[in-house]
Amino acid sequence: MENVLTSVAGENKAHKEIPGNPSVATSSRHQLNTRANGEPLRVLSEEDWQFWITNGYIVIKQAVPKEQVQILADFLWTYENKDPKDPKTWYKPTLPMKMTELNNTGMVEIYNHQYLWDNRQFPKVHQAFADIWGMEELWVTIDRANLNFPIRPGHEYKGFIHWDYDPETRPQNVQGVLALADQTDENMGGFQCIPELFRTYDTWKLTQPEDRNHFKPDTTGFTPTKVKMEAGDLLIFNSLQPHGIRVNNSKDKVRIAQYISMMPAEQDNEEMRQWRIRSWQEKMVPEGYAFPGDPLHREKQHPIAQLSELGEKLLGLRKW
Repeated sequence: MENVLTSVAGENKAHKEIPGNPSVATSSRHQLNTRANGEPLRVLSEEDWQFWITNGYIVIKQAVPKEQVQILADFLWTYENKDPKDPKTWYKPTLPMKMTELNNTGMVEIYNHQYLWDNRQFPKVHQAFADIWGMEELWVTIDRANLNFPIRPGHEYKGFIHWDYDPETRPQNVQGVLALADQTDENMGGFQCIPELFRTYDTWKLTQPEDRNHFKPDTTGFTPTKVKMEAGDLLIFNSLQPHGIRVNNSKDKVRIAQYISMMPAEQDNEEMRQWRIRSWQEKMVPEGYAFPGDPLHREKQHPIAQLSELGEKLLGLRKW
């Protein structure tokens, strides 16, 4: 599949009109790992692998230590000027998004802070994605975080199911979410998906009208799976998996997460590689259909994140 790539700025221009992350390609030229020759796994167990290929998602337990993710969770409250113990500070006006379904869902426009990079370059996170792709030469997405609050009058949103990529294009892509706090209460928001639709897509689509929305399926007859996670758990899901944020109907619990994914490095795509490096150095943010950026440019005040050797490779600063 041909990748629709870069604008002059080096981002993935295709993401101007679709929800996916502009810091990587829409679809990889590499196929997801099939383990056709029984290749060994690094992090996933054989049981995990079977669950992954059957259900289109997997939770890697304790991918990052709880103490480490707590550091980012605490910082997000400070960054957003909100008090975790005072719900009166949680609900402030936010800028509308082009992807209107994300309004009031608590997206935090922060992309290159040290604490985000600490989690991206944690070795077990990389090794988990290496199992999914069957290779270690990966680039990490430059993505944001989430503080998802209980709904209140004037701050509502609907739980929704969508694809970030048109499944008809058969994208070779995965996405991921790192839990920064426990999300074991089904009522407190968090990730939901429909594995049954993931498995039966080819027959399901035959029952749908020709003019159906290729990004928002009619989920009549399906029951979304509410995925529970503990702080430090990493959820990876196939981009063919219909998914979304479920409504936070709890009294006072906040879903806190960081979005992390990895794709095979495109080391011959110099334009995108340079954009990624500039994003890290200059605290530039991806711009796209689901990424409005921060009009206050708060990240510009932060020092450049320090990268390990692995982090430099995941960014593209150092070649694999």
